[in-house]
Amino acid sequence: MILLLHNRYRHLGGEERAVRDTQWLVREHLGEDCEVLERDSAALGRARAATALVRGGLEPEDVAAAVRHTGARVLHAHNTNPAFGWRALAAAREAGARVVLHLHNYRLVCAVGTCVNSRGQDCTRCQGRDTLPGIALRCRGGAAEAVAYGVALAAHQRRLVAQADALVVPSDAARHRLRALRAPLGETPVHVVPHALRAFAAKSRAHEGEHALIASRLAPEKGITTAVAAAQAAGLPVVVAGAGPLEAQLRAAAPDATFTGWVDERRLAELRARARVSVIASQAAETFGLAALEAMADGVPVAATATGALRELAPAAALAPVGDADALARAIREVAGDPGRGAASIAAARARCAPAVVAPRLAAVYDALA
Repeated sequence: MILLLHNRYRHLGGEERAVRDTQWLVREHLGEDCEVLERDSAALGRARAATALVRGGLEPEDVAAAVRHTGARVLHAHNTNPAFGWRALAAAREAGARVVLHLHNYRLVCAVGTCVNSRGQDCTRCQGRDTLPGIALRCRGGAAEAVAYGVALAAHQRRLVAQADALVVPSDAARHRLRALRAPLGETPVHVVPHALRAFAAKSRAHEGEHALIASRLAPEKGITTAVAAAQAAGLPVVVAGAGPLEAQLRAAAPDATFTGWVDERRLAELRARARVSVIASQAAETFGLAALEAMADGVPVAATATGALRELAPAAALAPVGDADALARAIREVAGDPGRGAASIAAARARCAPAVVAPRLAAVYDALA
């Protein structure tokens, strides 16, 4: 029995998807029961969330009770802030479970988890227990929230890692960045386990595609302005699927692009079915590149910025420096002009993220703890 632990974010995203897919993978491909114990930041309230952060978690006895009730041999923790903290992991160990800590982002050191400042630029000013830059820059918004996160990370990051028998990251890029941030990984084994994708296209139709697709949250770190400019310079119609704080600004700046707003998975699949290329102009050091890999699995080749895990996913000709719209336009033309790139993208995504590839790697992490 594997018990997954996750504190849901106020704004749901890729990590919630990863937790759901991990449960499916354990049940369907490892043949083991798997349950999820969750808390929800949206229901916690800001004052209680701040208290949880500073204390290192609330009500750890609930986690111990869940371990005993389910008979879990492994507690696989995903996001622990703010409700769970290091105390939840310690309680699970005391109840008899081994602990895996899954680091989907850089929140051991960075308050926002992405190493992105308020201007959407990559930032590594916080290092190890020195979280003062994040407090001074108010990376978490208001002064009170910035102080709560900065103090809590500095106080509890070592305790959190100390409760883990193994650490999991989604890419080599994530592991290297965590070490560059002087995250307190210590001697705890660090395993690279990609997210598993459930489905892959039988063939690619991208060579018949009509548009360049930008599927992303419309936030500064996603480089949407660069992506739109590059796709237009490459001579392709542009479709932007997503919502976020920059939506109105982007619509006004690119009246010739089609903005769909937020779309569900079915509608996104329809947009990918008519796409010639997926453009990802992230300015952040992505830990995995889920949007890129999902497009590739659907047979849509990717042109992207050479940052974080995106460098592991696409060939050099499909990559461009961050913020360089002209170079990204050349990458888009290279990708769109290669009729075999779609099939190669499916093969690359399958080799990295097929359940038959990921499941043994996850099983090896669990089994090493026995």
